[in-house]
Amino acid sequence: MKKKNKRTATVGTFGKLAKLYKNMADAYSKTAAEAGLSCAGCNDNCCYSYFQHHTYIEWAYLWKGLNALPEDKREYFIQRAKDVVTQYNEAIAKKERPHVMCPLNEDGLCGLYDYRLMICRMHGTKNLMILPNGEQRYFQGCYRFREQVEGMDEFLIPMLNRTPFYQELAQLEMKYAGAALKTLPRVNLTLAEMIVQGPPALI
Repeated sequence: MKKKNKRTATVGTFGKLAKLYKNMADAYSKTAAEAGLSCAGCNDNCCYSYFQHHTYIEWAYLWKGLNALPEDKREYFIQRAKDVVTQYNEAIAKKERPHVMCPLNEDGLCGLYDYRLMICRMHGTKNLMILPNGEQRYFQGCYRFREQVEGMDEFLIPMLNRTPFYQELAQLEMKYAGAALKTLPRVNLTLAEMIVQGPPALI
């Protein structure tokens, strides 16, 4: 594919990812509202969670957001990401699950809010994921969500079905990476690692 065409295809795919992200946020907000879930005054913070992400398109889109920042701000986040990765490695070496603040978190707010990844957008409510083999996996929600629905009939608890969002993301991943996806190593990186490693190279 010629560079011009490839660039056009990437822009179009990023636009579709942005729309998918909005649909995720809308679905999450609806489910959270039905459960009365709010993050205000929470004693925990999802940004401490150790999440690994698995798509090249989200990795590249994250870097699209980073590259839109002033250089000093971008370098600040990169240095914070390096510090976080060091702390991750220290915890893992001790056979502990890392509990480190996301490098993009500033005073409780995401420094790249519009570019945050799928898991960052969907964590908190009860949700369902149906695997290709038909297996159903459930996440019962964060502790605030579980507090809100305590005593509620199980069948009445609001639940977000992640499946169609994952399916659409998988389709966008294939469009973005193309044939290279068959030979590229599987993405299994934290957000901090995605920042430290730089934009993904599709070769």
